[in-house]
Amino acid sequence: MSPRTPDPVRAAGCVVWRPGAREPEVLLVHRPRWEDWSFPKGKLDRGETAYDAAVREVDEETGLQVRLGPRLPDSRYKISGGQPKVVHYWSARARKSTDISDYRPNSEIDDLRWFTASKAQQKLSYPYDSDLFETFLDTAYDTEPLIIVRHAHAHHRKDWKGDDAERPLRAEGKEEAHRIVDLLAAYGVNRVVSSDAVRCVDTVLPYLDAHKAKLRLDASLSEDAFDLKAMAKRAARELDSKKRVVICTHRPVLPDLQRAFGLDPVSLDPGALLVLHRRKGRVESVERYPTP
Repeated sequence: MSPRTPDPVRAAGCVVWRPGAREPEVLLVHRPRWEDWSFPKGKLDRGETAYDAAVREVDEETGLQVRLGPRLPDSRYKISGGQPKVVHYWSARARKSTDISDYRPNSEIDDLRWFTASKAQQKLSYPYDSDLFETFLDTAYDTEPLIIVRHAHAHHRKDWKGDDAERPLRAEGKEEAHRIVDLLAAYGVNRVVSSDAVRCVDTVLPYLDAHKAKLRLDASLSEDAFDLKAMAKRAARELDSKKRVVICTHRPVLPDLQRAFGLDPVSLDPGALLVLHRRKGRVESVERYPTP
């Protein structure tokens, strides 16, 4: 019997960037133990999602709080003893200041600096980081996310005796709504648009309670008052906006909403999400997240 392949070590990190005079600047960290320059990253804690770990590790290693951008390819390589390792990466930007002058070196990270893209390519110590960085530069990293959410699990229609618009989430759906909070926070959502149905509002309410974001109710996104023309106008406005927005709606509305953004419709389970990365009125890339 051949020996069992060990489970990979899972880690997450970010290619953190900011606009530069002629080209983007990228934040690299120096690890004295390995004498290398690389992107901020670290292992997932038990039960932690990759996107939470990516944001947390950047904060712990650099002191910067970041908002995620488009997902980047995973890096896969072997570490000591031949154990495989996979690092999940996102592009990211600082939420506020990019000043790192107050950073205090430590035994894990003794230096960090902003490098121009061309200089960063020369500084990176490993081929897989160089490949990742080339992919980053080839992608639409300077986009803003628009997130489409199908409302979480609600009480079954046949079991609800009242107005369908008042049908609430069941216990499972309430848990899903709370688990969505961290993903929306990782993308820095600051605006929420929702169908006015209770089950949609309750899906985004935990995020609104935890973070500063504006809520707008839109009946054109509901099942009862769905308005294709009005919904298409909203989609056009959101495509041109630079706000980091989440739209919560219903299964029957999802296909038309996705087509309004120029997408081929895909199905979403209750509580699942699509992250659209948009720039200058068009969607550049899409990520799909299952129900958390």
